[in-house]
Order: sequence, then structure tokens, then C-alpha cells
Amino acid sequence: MTQDEALAILKTGTNVFLTGDPGSGKTHNVNCYVAYLRERGIEPAITASTGIAATHIQGMTLHSWSGIGIREALSAEDLKQIAENRRVVARVSRACVLIIDEVSMLSARIVSMVEAVCRKVRRSSAPFGGLQVVLVGDFFQLPPVVQRSRDVGALHFLPDEEEDSPGGFAYQSRAWRALNPVICYLTEQHRQEDRDFLRILSAIRRNACSPEDRERIRSRKGASREGAGKAARLFPHNADVDRINAEELARLPGEPCLLRMAAQGPAPLVKMLKDGCLSPEELSLKRGARVMFTRNNPADGFVNGTLGTVVGFAKDGGYPVVRTHDDRTITAEPVEWSVEDAGRRVAKITQVPLRLAWAITVHKSQGLSLDAAVMDLSRTFEYGQGYVALSRVRTLAGLHILGLNDRVFEVHPEVLAKDTEFRAASEQARQSFAAMGREELAALQADFISAAGGKAPATRGKQERRAWLGEQSTTSRPKDRKERRWQKTLELIRSGKTIAEVARERGRSEGKILEHLEGLHALRKLRRADIAHLTSGKESAMEAIGNAFRSSGTERLDYDHLISRHSIKDLRLARLLFEGGAPEAMLEAEERPEGGVSGKTYSVEGIRATYRNAYAPWTEEDDARLEQEARAGGTIHDLAQRFGRNEGAIRSRLRKLGLE
Repeated sequence: MTQDEALAILKTGTNVFLTGDPGSGKTHNVNCYVAYLRERGIEPAITASTGIAATHIQGMTLHSWSGIGIREALSAEDLKQIAENRRVVARVSRACVLIIDEVSMLSARIVSMVEAVCRKVRRSSAPFGGLQVVLVGDFFQLPPVVQRSRDVGALHFLPDEEEDSPGGFAYQSRAWRALNPVICYLTEQHRQEDRDFLRILSAIRRNACSPEDRERIRSRKGASREGAGKAARLFPHNADVDRINAEELARLPGEPCLLRMAAQGPAPLVKMLKDGCLSPEELSLKRGARVMFTRNNPADGFVNGTLGTVVGFAKDGGYPVVRTHDDRTITAEPVEWSVEDAGRRVAKITQVPLRLAWAITVHKSQGLSLDAAVMDLSRTFEYGQGYVALSRVRTLAGLHILGLNDRVFEVHPEVLAKDTEFRAASEQARQSFAAMGREELAALQADFISAAGGKAPATRGKQERRAWLGEQSTTSRPKDRKERRWQKTLELIRSGKTIAEVARERGRSEGKILEHLEGLHALRKLRRADIAHLTSGKESAMEAIGNAFRSSGTERLDYDHLISRHSIKDLRLARLLFEGGAPEAMLEAEERPEGGVSGKTYSVEGIRATYRNAYAPWTEEDDARLEQEARAGGTIHDLAQRFGRNEGAIRSRLRKLGLE
């Protein structure tokens, strides 16, 4: 499948697994799709399996985005807590497209945990809560690293669902099977340096490496050392890398220059950026230090993997001056690595884009493209480790081998079998989409953008925009001026803005904005996920109003007992949430079944039978006692029992007090 064919499929909004050999253009295709979405007012959620991969795409780790964090398993209580996290709810609810890079490094269990979170937060039984999911990766890369959960009683998602293997590949997960993505296997090769070497790598990938091909690789052992002296050395183990870099730096004369990383943003996101950045927090350099650039900046003459030597430090700023192997001189000035959420930068780190490069691990070399590398593969221990190391180098002439074993030529047998399936499925998908007429494909693409709340690019003319929206569609285009005004309000609400913010931006009253939402609700164009973020901090009020609505209906809002306690704005917002169903979005005492409303009756009185102080206001005395007992080491469970509240309420209050 070509890049253009894969991009056309992505634009239809279908779930996709985008894969292919190194150099086939996976990252380029994703970047093109992201630009396409942003041009149409849709901000995709861009995530990756590891911090290193996340920094490459200016996204965040999937663990951070979904709120699962460092959990290795997910209990029903964990799932409930995540669904109460305002930031996670806002991120997951407003997303329409979720991109997951380096999916091969995610275990089956992690994929299903994230899928369960999406369903829970978005209150939808559809896979991943109805998101378009774009999985990107290559299962011939290193497999996921899995630690055994220490919580024996924990489940990886809801207890009534089948369990995934903690160490299985992502495609073995229940979530992947439910998603059933279209396979887009890119077959073009866009690296031009050494076609014969690329052919050998492709043969290793297919387990079709001939004796002659193996001999070509082995011939690089003990080959001419010309060019090897300045090349990075790749090792399977961290200990070898750290030892060599420290020893080589110590051999150089003079005092080191210490460059410290600057950071800004929430601690968890900053930690994710630091963990994923190839440049260290503290970088010690001397004249003569061998370094590697860790960012792409072709305009300044370097890319991620460019090697060179420090030849001095600039007078202005003291930044290192690097001479590359092709004899260019570059001053390495600080650059930023950042995390963006809905197009807004939420955290960043700043450091010079360098690291010591006498040695690097095979694991951290994923994503790099090196002119030359010296590698000792005699202790290769993992399927794919040899393939990853060999494929980091652009040409066979740049490959210098100190040692190797037969494991270098092995790929995981299960991945090999699955790859055959992927190739066949990709060809079938290519033929199916090729059989569509151009108009049919364009209509699918336009329908997806419209359903996602997108709009025609502003650069198009009026007639072209009208055609792009689909003249034949009566449901995807506003019918009159009033509905067009409502659609603009909906776009702003879906972007995560509050009613007050939308009112200011549109020059309307908050009441008028609510009127727009009520009109959209009547036309069935408003989803609960669109407005879930508007209830943040109002959970108790929504629960109380919801109980009243269930008892008396939602037709009239002039209840004396409600107006005395709640604003008309909150009552109107609650009606949008609960009309036609129970207030399952706000329930805390019981879990709602997936895909439906519980038949149980919920009321404050019923909940207080279990939690005596549920929804009662917190007093200053309560806060003081809570802070004292929390600092004394009281657990969440103990505090919940003492204060007569559920554990979620305790956690929420501790966060407000700055204690969690």
C-alpha cells in the first residue's frame, strides 16, 4: 500500500493499524493526517507508548493521557477514580481521534486498560468509546517490557471481561479484536542510501535471510575501521553504555562544562518529558567529547542521530560547538521538548539537543538513523534486538560489528506469522477502497469531518467549502442561520471551553449559549461527551438535581426547592445531561452497566445509608481534621470510614487541600 492510499483511508475516520518497514514513511503519513485534521479544526490526541517516542511526536505517553499512569493492572475502583479525574475526563471526552505511536511496545493488557478507560469516560460501549484510533508501529521492533503486577487482587479492566495476558502483543488484546482496525501496510521504501542493505534487512524481517545475506552481515565483523572511530557504539545492556561513556569522558583533559535542563509545567508531565528525552538532565561535556544530536532540525544541519565532536564552547552563551562527521560546524543551542494537549502547550523542558555518544543502548536507538555504528551483538538476548540494531544504520558500509550471535538474524515466530496476515489484510483493504468511486470516498471523508465537529478549511472558496461539506447531505450541513449559530457554539464547547468562555468569545449571554445547546439537543446533535467537562466541580449539585428530575420529570425548572439551592444555569445544564435517562454520569455509590442505565434507584438518602456524610458540605473543622489525620499517615480507606464518605470524595478533598 502506498502512502497516498493509506492517507485516503485514514481520512474516512476508520480505525487503522499503520505499519511497514523502517523508511516506509509511517511517521510522514501520521504527520500528514495530523495536519489535515488541524486544518479542519480537529485536534487529535497524539500519544506514544514510551516517553522517548512521545518527545519525537510532541505528544504525551498513552499512560499519561489515559490516566492509567504506572499501573500495571486496573481494578474497578481504579477505573472509577480515573473517571473522576477532571483532566483525564476533559482530554478523553473532547477527543475524536486517538493516535498511538510505537504500539508494538505496548502489552495486550495496557491496550485493554486504556480501551476500558475510554469507554468508561466517554460512556459508550463502542470500542475505545467511539474514538477513531490510529495505531502506528512495527511488531518486528523490540517487544513490550512487562513487569508482574504486585497487586494480586487487581484486574486489568472491568471484572466481567475476559483477561488479557500481561505480556502479550498489543494485537492479541481483546481491545484490538474489538477495534478490528483496517491494516495499512506501507510497502514503498523512501530511504535511498543502500538498496542492497535494505533488501537484506527486509529478508531478515521475513525470515528469508539467505546464507549469502548472513555472510554479508558477518563480513562487517573485523571490517576496515575507517569511519568506525567516530561512530556510536550500540550495546544491548545499559551497564555497558554508562560505563563506556563515563570512561571516555574522564580520559579527556580539562574540566567538564555542565549543562542543566530547565523545566516548566506539572511535575508528572515534566517527569515524562525528562524520561523520554535522549538528552540528559545534566550533561557534562568537554572539548573532544563525542556527541549525538537528539532532535531533528534539517535547517540547522542536523537530525536525530547526527554524530560529531565538541570542538569548543561559544563565547555568546557558552553553548557547545560541534563539528559533524561531514565537517560542518554547528552551535548546539538549547531547544524545547514539550507536551501539547488540544493544541495547547502544557509542559516543556529545555536542554541542548545532545548526548554523549561513545555508546548507546539498542533500546534507545529505536527511532534513530545513523551514518555509522559499532555494535557488539554477541549478547543479543531478545527477538528483534539484532534487527533493530542493524536497521539503525543507513548503509552496510556504516556497519561495524565487534561480535554477533545467531539470534541477530531471528525475529519472533509469532510476529512473523502475524506479519503475513497483516500484509494480506492490507492488500484486501487496498483493493476494497480502490473499488470505491472518487465521489463515494470523498463523501465518507466529509461525513467523518462533519461528525467530528470539523469544518471546511478557511482557505477554500464558498462554493468549494459547500461542496466539501456534501451538498447531497441534509444532516451534515446547517439548514438555516440559527442552526449555523448553534454549530459554532458546539465547536467551541467541543474544544473544551466553558459556557462563560464561549459567551465572551461569541458576544452572547450565557443564557443564549445554553439556548443554543438546548436547540442542538432537540436536534439530537449534542452528545453527553460534548458537555461532560461543564459539570466539573458540580458533581454534588448534578446528583441532587438528577434525583429530583427522575422523581418529577425535567419539563419544568421552577421547583422552589431546587431554585433555592441551584442556579437556573445549573438546572438547564443538568436537564441537557439527564433528560431521557438517569444521571449516570454523576453516580458515585454504584457502577452503571456498560451500554445502559442501571435499574437501581439512586438517591442521596440511599447513598448515605452507606456513606453517612455523602454530599454534605465540608466545614473548616472537617478540613483541619482531615489534614491532620492524613499527615499522620491515615490511609484513604481509613479516612473514608472515619469521615463517612466514599474514597473518591476523600481523594478529591485531599487534592483540593494540596495533600495528594
